Amino acid sequence: MPIIDTHVHLYPPEVNRDPVAWALSHGESHWATLCTRQRKDGSAVQLFPSVNELLRDMDDAEIERSLLLGWYWERPETCAVQNRFLADCVRAHPDRLSAFAAIHPAAGDALEEVHRARGEGLIGLGELSPHSQRTSLADPTWRAIMALAGELKLPVNLHVTDPQSKPFPGRIETPPAECIELARAFPTTIFILAHWGGGMAFEAENRLLKNLYFDTAASPLMYQSDVWRRAVDAVGAERILFGSDNPLRLYPKTESGTGVAAFVDEARTELSSRELDQVLSGNAARLLKQA
Repeated sequence: MPIIDTHVHLYPPEVNRDPVAWALSHGESHWATLCTRQRKDGSAVQLFPSVNELLRDMDDAEIERSLLLGWYWERPETCAVQNRFLADCVRAHPDRLSAFAAIHPAAGDALEEVHRARGEGLIGLGELSPHSQRTSLADPTWRAIMALAGELKLPVNLHVTDPQSKPFPGRIETPPAECIELARAFPTTIFILAHWGGGMAFEAENRLLKNLYFDTAASPLMYQSDVWRRAVDAVGAERILFGSDNPLRLYPKTESGTGVAAFVDEARTELSSRELDQVLSGNAARLLKQA
């Protein structure tokens, strides 16, 4: 069965060489807090693979295609730099990689950056978190970006934090009601709510919004394996997209690598073959084809 990983992060070589120093020199302290910290045992929260290392990790987990996501950078200039890098990755490996664009609502040319990224082959927007960028969801530019995404058929991936989750460095509140309001306000825009939608994937009423989808990114760090069944029973397998959050280390107590292969195995244990078809590839293939 082909597998599409819809939630993967990848950074340029200059970031990977010294992430902490790079973040300091580029004014990206929030990203550094989330991505360069260490666990209590001194191990890294995530890895910083090259493109080739990512491809090898994909092979190990039998991932056919990865969707590279941008980040909710604090500076618009960083968004543009990452978008050019992601476009290069897609051009170099069109058979294995697709990508969404990073966008900063406060950028003076935010709408032009959406058009430019699309022209370079990027097929969506995300992972976005205007809360992390100190921007209101009522901001006119943000609303214009969401409308443009619908017009251009660009799916939007939104970072969502579970309100019930434990505190952690860099945690940002993302009120679930605001995500629902966006989906209702922009019915032609496809929204993919990351991390099981911060728990919204477990609420059956969210099945009624036809433009709302949920990815499974970072699930083992937050939920037990029964989360797959809970979500499928609530919103349906047709609304769930497999996403790992690679290169985040999903099983830090048992694996030194990303643990993506083990995460795929978890899904196979919890879902039926028909549900797996939809979650591991079918839903993503359908959404990305129309992008």
